[in-house]
Amino acid sequence: MRFNIVIGGKAGQGPNMVTEIVSQGLIASGYYAFYSRDYESLIRGGHNFNTLTFSEEPVYSNQSKIDLLVCLDENTENVHAKNLRKEGMIVKVRHENMFFAGILFKILGIEFRILEEQLRKIKNFEGNMKEAREGYESEKRSLKLEKMSKKINGSLMNGNQGISKGAIDSGLEWYYSYPMTPATPVMMELGVLSAEKDARHRVIELENEIAVMISAIGSSLVGARAMCGTSGGGFDLMTEGLSMTGQAEIPIVVYMASRPGPSTGLATYSSQGDLNLCLYAGHGEFNRVVIAPGDPLESIEATNTAFYLSQKFRIPAIVLGDKDLAESKSVVEEKEKIIEIRNSITKPERFNSYEHDENGTATENADITRKNFEQRLKTARDIAKECQKFEMFKIYGNKNAKNVILGWGSTKGAILDAINDGNLDAKFIQIIFMEPFSEKIKSELAKAKKVLIVENNSTSQLSQLISQKTGIIIEDKNKILKYDGRPFFSDKLIEEIKERI
Repeated sequence: MRFNIVIGGKAGQGPNMVTEIVSQGLIASGYYAFYSRDYESLIRGGHNFNTLTFSEEPVYSNQSKIDLLVCLDENTENVHAKNLRKEGMIVKVRHENMFFAGILFKILGIEFRILEEQLRKIKNFEGNMKEAREGYESEKRSLKLEKMSKKINGSLMNGNQGISKGAIDSGLEWYYSYPMTPATPVMMELGVLSAEKDARHRVIELENEIAVMISAIGSSLVGARAMCGTSGGGFDLMTEGLSMTGQAEIPIVVYMASRPGPSTGLATYSSQGDLNLCLYAGHGEFNRVVIAPGDPLESIEATNTAFYLSQKFRIPAIVLGDKDLAESKSVVEEKEKIIEIRNSITKPERFNSYEHDENGTATENADITRKNFEQRLKTARDIAKECQKFEMFKIYGNKNAKNVILGWGSTKGAILDAINDGNLDAKFIQIIFMEPFSEKIKSELAKAKKVLIVENNSTSQLSQLISQKTGIIIEDKNKILKYDGRPFFSDKLIEEIKERI
């Protein structure tokens, strides 16, 4: 069973709060939940909505059809009624958002005491309780959902929270950023956590992304664990500093949360159009690691791995996400695996952005220059060998299937749900390490009869990378691409995959 709720209204009316409270109520009742956010670049007005999907089984994406439409304003019905199932329900009353929370708890058959517990965690408890109680008692409809006996031992988390936790678990000391959606919530999350008594990290907001990168480099070269975060437009400004870290051998971790471009693009929507940017940004030839997690748990572990590799090899390490991964919430039940990290800079050193000798003194000597390049090439081989200790890619579905689906990042959830809900005879290979790229992927693809690829961009940048690394060309007809700023719906993806296999 999959049940889909859309909660919509104007910015400022509180659809996020209602969605969060209802999601927590469902989890407390034994259901798995996943919700995504769709909002315009406005502080007030416009049309914002969240899509909440829940099930008795783990769920990692949304579907296109709506079972319950919650209208905090009139426009929500106008926009979404066309996607309502024939037997679907609409909730539309003129009230505050907690009134809607009460209605939803009643319809979904969730005990009111669970709603009360959630309201105690936010401000204005008495006022919210009054509204919620009135909403709960006013509603007569009920879905009579099956009572779940299983207790879910997990928490609701999004990718940005995972990035933040992974950074703290890795011993983060300094986080630098300039606000840019969808990376801004990491700055906010880390800022709140930095006020805790035992916090060892500090958060600095600077005037632009150039200052952000250079400040992070400054902290790192004196032995601190530093990280910075941005989206594509901000990362553009960081690339000169990125090249400097490659020459001067300074460890740095960058969180790059992608959104649609070029230029400002769609400021509050999602895209996987920045893979090539992360792989090739910066001038000259230097080493880097690019890791693309696909869910909140992997976001924790990818950030920790980035710190480990960055410190071990004194290179830049990029954690590549996108808005869908950054802001969509799902249930995390497993405990993350954290690696112990040792700082590579433990005493004062001399750093140089010029080609330099072993003492850090600038040089134009041909022999030293050649030797330095050869050392960087050796380091690249060492990095590739070290990365084999990690899961550079994962395999799901029927591992013996001749149909292979390739994906990365936030598409993971929709692909997993499509395979499970569509009973697809397919093997899903989720690629996590983009650089270095696992040599084992080529042998996995060689076994396949048909190879499909799913990406949120228009040029299939992962296909380009696979072609470069393996020589395997994926036919255009087998590329399932979405580039309207919105994530994949699992039910629509089932149709796309079936059409091709």
